[in-house]
Order: sequence, then structure tokens, then C-alpha cells
Amino acid sequence: MQTQAAFQHPTNTGTHDVIVIGAGPVGSATARRLRAGGLSVALIEAELVGGECHYWACIPSKALLRPGHARLGALRVPGAREAVTGHPDTAAALARRDEVADHHDDSRIVRGLGSLGVHVVRGRGRLTGPAGVSVSTSAGARVDLRANHAVVLATGAPPALPPVPGLAEARPWTNREATSVHAAPRRLLVLGSGPVGLEMAQAWRSLGSERVVVLSRGRNLLPKLEPFVGDLVLAGLREAGVRVRFGVHVERVRRAAPGGEVEAHLNDGSSVVADELLVATGRRASTDDLGLDTIGARPGAYLQVDATMQVLQAPGVYAIGDVNGHALLTHQGKYQGRVAADAILARSSGQEPRYTAEADGGAVPQVLFTDPEVATVGLTHQEATRRGLRVSAVEADLGAVPGAMLHAKGYAGRAGLIIDEDTQTLVGATFVGQDVADMVHAATMAIVGHVPLERIRHAVPSFPTLSEVWLDLLDAHARPSADTHAG
Repeated sequence: MQTQAAFQHPTNTGTHDVIVIGAGPVGSATARRLRAGGLSVALIEAELVGGECHYWACIPSKALLRPGHARLGALRVPGAREAVTGHPDTAAALARRDEVADHHDDSRIVRGLGSLGVHVVRGRGRLTGPAGVSVSTSAGARVDLRANHAVVLATGAPPALPPVPGLAEARPWTNREATSVHAAPRRLLVLGSGPVGLEMAQAWRSLGSERVVVLSRGRNLLPKLEPFVGDLVLAGLREAGVRVRFGVHVERVRRAAPGGEVEAHLNDGSSVVADELLVATGRRASTDDLGLDTIGARPGAYLQVDATMQVLQAPGVYAIGDVNGHALLTHQGKYQGRVAADAILARSSGQEPRYTAEADGGAVPQVLFTDPEVATVGLTHQEATRRGLRVSAVEADLGAVPGAMLHAKGYAGRAGLIIDEDTQTLVGATFVGQDVADMVHAATMAIVGHVPLERIRHAVPSFPTLSEVWLDLLDAHARPSADTHAG
């Protein structure tokens, strides 16, 4: 049950230094930073303050995945394996998920914002010009606000349903239903083989779904990543009992009755029957009814921004997070929020911004929390060569590192680096294996800092940890057999 803290009126219905539309993790963090810098802030939200990530995406999905990961981790260690006598307790796992998602009650977050002096306005905000916002409040009133210095758009990107006949009428799951329901479906069909689809397929299989089928249009999993990634993730899905069907797509969907089974008819003439259908095929910009026409931008489209996150058509209006389409990731949206907030604070005092969003281009980290985990940052080999870089691609068996062998018996994993041969710096990194999520940050710092390989060689990893794979990767690059490609 969703619970919203009481509506807060701004101290006046006229003017604030900054108005932020969208109080998800990106908008809320930006409001806090602006308030800490001394500006008055009105924060507008039509749903729960805290947003998609906290209630329906990142936080609850990882809570659903964790019990299965912990069980598998124990099963892979002799001595611990013998203590594992059953499967995850679904009820306990769902209770923990509800706990970390605050039971869909945003009172705690609203109180925290209020204690900082951020004024939360319940309702749907719409631009009335570069400095104006009209709010249709949840209480049925209208509040008209103006901004002295900036309006920040942080409205996110909701799930997009493909135009498949019968799909919308079948009331499929999106990530919201997949992370908030209170029982595992006996049969789950997943349309889409990206991060949301794969994570939820594995989570619900571990929590009691008897049959989980993933439909993929392509012939390989995760084709935008290094080739070894899809192979290892597919092996993990199969080990978990998840079936993946390649080269198929849904042509029509039918659910005979509300709450009844759903049938998906595929392009190869076959059909799949399930109790629930999860659609995880992408997202769309939440800009349809945002008043973009009042600033010369196109409704329904991602907003184009400069390096300080200012909308190109409208100085004084900023677009951060998913709404600009740069990188649909919470951490990257928060990064953009920091850049935008610092720019607004600088410009409000007549100074030029010191920071720009340089990490949006070639240093975006991402983790896929399947088993095995996938942690990537920067460019793949294909992306680097397409940009004309002369690069080397080196790989190493993560399972051969002593730390991995101690971590789990039969550890399966792989790591790879993409190295710019002209600058002798790292431009991409990929790690696949159990518990590799945190390994990506070292690579992220190396890429952002343009750290020369000669300096990285003096960064000694502790023994015995998974990070010793860096030694194998650097040795592989030093050998004449390194796979060097000219872009």
C-alpha cells in the first residue's frame, strides 16, 4: 500500500530560487545539494518522494535477488554447502524487500528533506515558460511558482510497452509489478533480455516460480557488451533453471480473464502460456505533459542538454537523469544532478561553472546483478574501434585467481580491459563473476583519471582477492601476443 506524507505548501506560492520537478533519487539529491548551497528549493512530485529506484526498481529488485545469491554463494563453499538445507524463504524475502523500500511510505524521506528546508509540493508540475511552473496538486488545487535562477527537470523515464496486439489489454507486469507483488507466479514469461528482464527472471526463479522463460529477439544475450559476457550470463541462467529462447518475438497476446493465464503467440508459430508476463523492453522519456512547448522543446522526446545539463533551447532550464537519455542509470543521474547543481550555484552568484559532465561519454559504470554479476565501465572493444581508437583487448580467467578459488569452488568468471595504445591508458573494463560488482570502481577511477598503465602497474592488489586479476590482465597486455586492433 502506498503512503504519502502530508502535502506541504511552499512558504509562498510565488517565488523560489530553484524549482525541481521530479523527486526521485536524482531530483531529491539535487534539491539537497542546492539547499546546502544556500538556495531556496521547491521540489515537486506527483507520486512517492524517493522515486522509481527506491520503491520499484534498484532497491527492491536487489533485495529480491540477494537471498538467491547468498544461497548460491554458500553452496559453492565446501563446509558452508552442508549447512544449506533448503531454498530461500519467499515470505521472509518479500518482507525484507518491503522493509528496504519503506513499505511504499515516503514519510521518512519527506521528513529528511523538510529538515533541510526543501519544500515538497505534492502534485504534477508543468512548465509555463523558462522560469514558471504550474502544479496541479494532489489536493485538487493549483499552485503557480516562479524560479529566480533555474528550473530542473528530473521526471525520469517510465517503462515503454511495445505495440503488440493485445499486450496492453493483458495487463502485463512492468518493473513496478515485478518488484512489488506478494507472491511468486508459478509460470513467468519475460519479454526482453536486458538487465531488468534477466534480473527479475533469476530473482523469481529463486523465490519459487516453477517455470521462467525469457524471450530474446537477438541470437545472443547482451550483445552490446563484450562477447564473453553473454555466454557466462546464459550459463548462470540455465544453472538457475531459467530458459532463454533466442530469435523470437511476440506477435500477439491474449489473457482470457482478469487474473487468468496469459498466452503469447510468437513469430515462429509457437505460443507460451504463463501466469504473468513481464515486459522489460525499454523505457521512454517522461516529457509528454511537461509543458516543453513553452520552452521550444518537443513533448515526448528526450531533452537535449549541454555539458552543464542546461537544456539547449532554454537557458535556465536543466534536465537531469533519464529525462535527457544520456545514461538511464540512477548513479549517472545523480552525477548529472551534482553537475547541474554546481552550475546553478555558480551562475546564481555571477560565476562560470567549474564542472561539466565529462563522465557521461566514456566512463559510465553499470552493474547487472544476475548470477554471475556483470560490472562494466567505459567503452567496449567494438565501441572503441568505431570511434577510431587504436586499442588492445586483453582478457583473463577470473576463476584462475587464488582469491576466486577461495571465494567459491569452481568459480566461473572472466575479466577484460580495453587499452588505448596511443595514450597507454584504460578506456574500458568488464568483470563477470560472483561478487564482482565493486571491482568496477577501480577501473572507473583509472578511466576518469586517465591513469597511465605504468602507474597502474604500481597499484598492488591485496592477496588473496579477486582484484589480483588486474595483474593477469596487465601481464597479458605486456606480452607480444596482445590482441591489438587499429580503429
